[in-house]
Amino acid sequence: MITAPPRAAWILLLGGLAGWLAAVVLTIERFKLFTDPGYTPSCSINPILSCGSVMVTKQAAVFGFPNPIIGIVGFSVLVTLAVLSVAGVGLPKWIWGGLWLGLLLGVGFIGWLIFQSLYRINALCPYCMVVWAIITPLLAVVTDQLWGGSRGPLRILAEWRWTIVALFYAVVLVLIFLRFQDYWLSLV
Repeated sequence: MITAPPRAAWILLLGGLAGWLAAVVLTIERFKLFTDPGYTPSCSINPILSCGSVMVTKQAAVFGFPNPIIGIVGFSVLVTLAVLSVAGVGLPKWIWGGLWLGLLLGVGFIGWLIFQSLYRINALCPYCMVVWAIITPLLAVVTDQLWGGSRGPLRILAEWRWTIVALFYAVVLVLIFLRFQDYWLSLV
């Protein structure tokens, strides 16, 4: 059994709630757009920050239903496990392993969505970007829970987890800036 330290448990809970909330709002916005094609989502701010542009693409429903539904389910599981962790309940290592695998798959899916947003859709969804920002720190926290006390390559991964998160952020921010630099520089 692995019991998360209070700080890690609270990070998981708050990050899970933020991701869940972003997924719920996106799903509601998407269903409003389904029922009223003229609806302008609250997250459509300008030509670049426009979730309305993103929601109507095939990439926004990869499995035949809106992608945020995956987030609602995944973050619900995370929040449930985080509540148990905040309460001091130890969880079996296989549960932490399943959570780690789910977050890793989430990072992979988000990487694909980032590429699609930048180079195929040509717009950014603010609520999606909330999930982009949350998922890697959550993976880092779970990585530490699983392998913080290990030896060898897994320990190295656990020790470098925050550097990897910072690198992820830096790469995504540079890609966003480079892709839309004409727009960003026109604002100055």
